[in-house]
This record gives sequence, structure tokens and C-alpha cells, in this order.
Amino acid sequence: MPELSDFGNDPFWLVCLKTLGVFVILVVLVLFTIWAERRVVARMQMRIGPNRTGPFGLLQSLMDGFKLALKEEIIPVTAHRAVYWLAPLLSAITAFAAFAVIPFGPEVSIFGVITPLQLTDFPQSVLYVLAVASIGIYGLVLAGWSSGSTYPLLGGLRSSAQMISYEISMGLSFVAVFLYAGSMSTSQIVSSQQSLWFAVLLAPSFVIYVTAMVGETNRAPFDLPEAESELVGGFHTEYSSLKFAMFFLAEYINMVTVSSIATTLFLGGWMAPWPLSLIPGINSGWLPMLWWLAKTMLFIYLFIWLRGTLPRLRYDQFMAFGWRVLIPVSLLWIVLVSGLRAIREEMGDTSNTMLAVGAIILAVLLGLLLLATMRRTRVREPDIVEPTGPLSPQAGTFPVPPLPGQTFEYTPRSRQPVAGATTSGSQEEPDA
Repeated sequence: MPELSDFGNDPFWLVCLKTLGVFVILVVLVLFTIWAERRVVARMQMRIGPNRTGPFGLLQSLMDGFKLALKEEIIPVTAHRAVYWLAPLLSAITAFAAFAVIPFGPEVSIFGVITPLQLTDFPQSVLYVLAVASIGIYGLVLAGWSSGSTYPLLGGLRSSAQMISYEISMGLSFVAVFLYAGSMSTSQIVSSQQSLWFAVLLAPSFVIYVTAMVGETNRAPFDLPEAESELVGGFHTEYSSLKFAMFFLAEYINMVTVSSIATTLFLGGWMAPWPLSLIPGINSGWLPMLWWLAKTMLFIYLFIWLRGTLPRLRYDQFMAFGWRVLIPVSLLWIVLVSGLRAIREEMGDTSNTMLAVGAIILAVLLGLLLLATMRRTRVREPDIVEPTGPLSPQAGTFPVPPLPGQTFEYTPRSRQPVAGATTSGSQEEPDA
């Protein structure tokens, strides 16, 4: 297992080689993720998806990237040019920078130099990831403001509100991991999960993080900053060509980054799952990169599955879920974990059973809070009685005026039983 003292000793050429390797891995994963999303969602919707360019359509994402780079660029007259150019760069650069502390595997030999399969690491590396992710959100906010248009501005404001809401939940979900690992270093957190993954030991933190990471990456059903139904394209409505491609690239890199963080903090990182972990030498050499890749792709498939199955939430439901459910549950869980850690230090190693019982209790409380929030935000249909009869063509009814002689019959969702009506279904329908 790598130690913190193993980092910072690589020669300059090896640092450049690692940086290039991380860049290539991210670009390839983004291209494959875009292709996988289109194929999986197409299968869910009984379509074919991309299958022409390359074997099984694998080169379709690459061709789309070339097309976006060569398209004509249109810049609004009212745009602030400097900030308009800075926003996509800020989003893309921070997306790449957050991957610097993700561990891919143990120590290996690269051209005769023993080095960890990780670009760098330090005692506060998880906080570095949170800081870089927070800076990346400013790219969306600046893009919305600099475009000089109403819809991008509203999308940027939603991005800032979303950052405040779900960054808090994401940060709080890490606290229990820090308490049990005794470190904020990503390599040390992986090392502390050799006996048991934190996804099992700290299940509520895992569920909270998985929920928050979907909101953090603006993915369905939490893609409110770019909701097509009310904001067209959101913050990137006025962007085209290569700048739009950079926003597109940053979104998918962020998907890979948060999936890698979930793998590192909760699924044992690059270590093989049980019972494969019992095989001698299974966690040595270059083979652990396959375990890391398999776990990361599992979370990416979760993103795709959610996009293909869940509808978009209303904005009030989205904000209420973050502030009224995730944050209170995170705080309760931190208090419970801290108390059990203190009891463990006083009474010995007896807190795992108590932690499991506390997790069950917290899951019940989470379900009750979620149910209460859904009932609170549910909008009841008002009892409206509309007139029935002939309509005047001069009434100007929205959206299309009625035809001469056309009648209107108001039919509410829950139709009340009419006196004298039959329920046998044999009554003939009147002619239209």
C-alpha cells in the first residue's frame, strides 16, 4: 500500500507521463461514456442508437467532437467577451484538475522507477477535490451571466443555488469516512478499507453521497440548471462550437470524477471485491486498475439508468429535498458516528453492531422525512367549475380561438359520479 511519503519523489519526466496518462484516461472514458449513454438509453426506449461510425458505433462520439470543433461559432452581441471565453475554460480545467488525487492502483514499476499509480496525494486531498469542484460551478454561473440573455442567467442562478444545497450534503457525507479512516488522504482511505468497505459500514453516508453527486453533476433528475422545458438549454444556451463542446466535456468528466470518488471512499478504491480479494497477488501490479475501472463504470451506468428512467423534479421539490432531507439526515448521522467512535475508544471494539442498528434507525428516519417532504410539496388540484356550452369565436381563448359552433365540456381528473349515469359501459357516445 502506498504511503504519503511515497509521493513527491518522482522525476519530472514521470510526472509529465502520469499527467498525460490521466488526461488520456479521462478523454477515453468520456468518449465511451457518451457512446454508452446513447446505446443504453436507446435500448431502454427500444431504439438502436449509434451503430454506423466504427464497430458498434464506438467512433460516433469522436466524430461528434470533430463536428462540434468545426461548427460555426456565434457570439451574442450583448455578451461580455472576456468572461464569455473564460467560463468554458474554467469548467473544463477544474474538471481535469480534480482527478489529480484519484488513486488508480498500488505501487508499480514504470521504466524502472517504483511509483504509485496516482498523480499526487497529500493529507487533505479530499478537501482539494471539494474545493476544485466548487470552483468549477463558477464556470456555469459566469457563463449564464456573460451571455447577456435571460434564460442563461436563470440557469446560472440555479447552478449557484444547487451548488450551495448539494455541496453541503456531499461534504457532510465525507465526515464519517474521515472519522473511520483517520485521514483525508485518498490513498490512506483506500488502505483503511482492506477488511470492510465503507459502503457497508457507513451505508447512510454512501446513500447521501450517491444522491448528492447526481445533483452536483447536473444530471437527471436533478438537471435543473439546463432544464429544456423552462430554460431552453440553461447556462449554455448562447454557446456553440468548441465552447459548447468544452461544457459538454466538463459535464462528463465530472461524472467520471464523482464516480471515482465514490469508488475511492466507499468501495475500496482499486482493491478487488470479496471473495476475489482472498486470491494472493490479486491487488498487486497493474491488475487493480481493472477493479477501479469496473467500479467506476458501475456508477456511470447508474447515471445513465437514472437519466433513462426518472423524470425531472420540480425546482421546489429539488431544493426541499436537499435542505429538508439530506442535510438534516447527514447531521444526525455524523452525531451518531461520532458518539459511537467515542464509545469504541472507551469500551473497546463493540461499536460496529451499534453502528448497524443506528444505520437502520437513520434509514427509517430518512424514509419518514422523505415522505413528509413529498406530502408537503404535493400540489392539490383546485376544485374549479368551468362553464359548459357554446363558445364565442371572439372570446380569444388560449391558445387557439374556437371554431364556430364548437362546444367545450370541462372534464376534471377525478370525475365526480353523475346522478342517473350508468356504469355498465353500454351507453353510446354522442357524435362529436
